[in-house]
Amino acid sequence: MTWITTIEFENATGKLKELYERIKGPNNNVDNIMMAHSLRPHSMEGHMALYKNVIHHPRNTLPKWLLEAAGVCVSLLNNCEYCVEHHYEGMRKLLNNDQRSSDIRKSFELRDPGKALTGIELAVIEYAIKLTHSPEKIATEDIDYLRKAGLEDGQILEINQVTAYFAYANRTVLGLGINKTGDIIGLSPNDGEDMDNWTHS
Repeated sequence: MTWITTIEFENATGKLKELYERIKGPNNNVDNIMMAHSLRPHSMEGHMALYKNVIHHPRNTLPKWLLEAAGVCVSLLNNCEYCVEHHYEGMRKLLNNDQRSSDIRKSFELRDPGKALTGIELAVIEYAIKLTHSPEKIATEDIDYLRKAGLEDGQILEINQVTAYFAYANRTVLGLGINKTGDIIGLSPNDGEDMDNWTHS
């Protein structure tokens, strides 16, 4: 599950138990990426709040599948299989189109997203790639390019935050040896309108 000690759902007490109850999925399943925080529940709380607000907030205006796709792309660049599999499944469910989902993933694996995406979608992914690979090279011209592609500044912020979140999530996973054992792949937080609802399905 992970290289450090974790506390299982049935052994949790106090604040940790309270958080597990908030984020659990079917059969009291808690994703391993969250369980990895079990020795420091406050960091789990911060992680979950960031995740829900960055990807699952109702005031985001970019399509949620595209935010998930950016997460898949960033995670592939960072060689984080755990996040790739979880968020590819989330993207696939949202798109409800297995062939398109597969084509998008293959284009990311080939480092050629233009094979599957165009316009705003491609611009979003190109920015995520550059921000992941060479953040110090991002310049005002990159933001101008996104605007010309049709993105509003708030949407640019959305994709910036999603890309930054996955840099954090990938390093949490890779740095602690988190694997998929026992996880239910592709669960996501319920009820995007209720920011306090963290349960997964």
